Amino acid sequence: MAAAPPSYSFVAFPPCSKDGLVVFGKNSARPRDEVQEVVYFAATAHDPGSKVECTYIEIEQVPKTHAIVLSRPSWLWGAEMGANEHGVCIANEAVVTREPASESEALLGMDLVRLGLERGATAKEALDVIVALLEEHGQGGNYYEDGSSCHTFQSAFLIVDRNEAWILETSGKYWAAEKITEGVKCICNQLSLTTKIDAEHPELRDYVRSQGWWNGDSDFNFSEAFSLADDHLACCSGRESLEKQGGDVSAQAMIDVLRDKDSGVCVDSESFLTTASIVSVLPQDPSFPCVHYFTGTPDPSRSVFKPFIFVDDVKLVPKVQSPSFGNDDPAKKIPRFQEKPDRRHELYKAHEWARSLLENDQDKGQKLMRIMLDLEKQGLEAMEDILTRTEVLDPAEVVDLFYDCVDTELKFFK
Repeated sequence: MAAAPPSYSFVAFPPCSKDGLVVFGKNSARPRDEVQEVVYFAATAHDPGSKVECTYIEIEQVPKTHAIVLSRPSWLWGAEMGANEHGVCIANEAVVTREPASESEALLGMDLVRLGLERGATAKEALDVIVALLEEHGQGGNYYEDGSSCHTFQSAFLIVDRNEAWILETSGKYWAAEKITEGVKCICNQLSLTTKIDAEHPELRDYVRSQGWWNGDSDFNFSEAFSLADDHLACCSGRESLEKQGGDVSAQAMIDVLRDKDSGVCVDSESFLTTASIVSVLPQDPSFPCVHYFTGTPDPSRSVFKPFIFVDDVKLVPKVQSPSFGNDDPAKKIPRFQEKPDRRHELYKAHEWARSLLENDQDKGQKLMRIMLDLEKQGLEAMEDILTRTEVLDPAEVVDLFYDCVDTELKFFK
């Protein structure tokens, strides 16, 4: 059974986070050569009876989908992580349980991230969407763009809004969830729910008992029931770093944790790399906008976190979008993945050049990194100003925000 990629997802609530803010973050660990793109989709009304084509299967569309911004492996429909216009953020984790994940093509965990964001205006609504779709369509299919082998996983999710978060863990159609409203929480590529369960599949306990994984006498422990032997240990090294911040977890503190290679949170191994990262700041006061920072490039220790704010007519950013191959895409043809097209977008290519500079000319590389981090710091300070000022944000001020940040980053690379 393949090991799940070691991704990490975090959320910090007051009193651990700063100034009444909820801070969310994720590093997406994926195969080293996989490209992630950052894509925005406007809110859309859909015709009655219309369908939506997910990565592998088609399902019923809903009358209206929310505006969303996603960081996603560029060959698939869903996303590793993202946010919607209502301040809901979702991160997906691939997990291995004692039940083998299905190779039959169904919904991927990453499809469920996007569907939850498109259809849920709160974290709880998004959770309800995901578990209903799981019941109806199931989860399964290849997690990687690999024609030689099928890599399948079960799914865990961190679903966050301005007021609460839900940790949702699944095995097949069965699931359990825990509600979080304070402190710091982390999930990774292992099951983490134990006896504190705030919502669950109605047949969960009967099913576990029928499999002989729980006798019904002791407290029901989700991880113990579904994990492979000794695989439900605490896995989150980054949580301690956030807890040490006291009540000061900010966007910068979350970025620092995501960049930490020594703790293992920033993955750079033979098989896997942190291919993209996100940090979101969600003010608990709804009169302030949520700010979402995306890298759009691999290895956050060498990437710039660039801010995005939802407003009407937000400017699209083709320079962080991979080329589209339409129906000729090898991910859409059967048999799938018989070849791998070049999915690199313009920012990814520029970032590759910068990485080679860092490796081959340390002085020039370090100078470039200092310039990039200074650019990032200016962005963080400008966003902090927006989140502390009293006057209402003028949408015209931020309609080009993410576009301009990507453009500036590219100019420095050139």
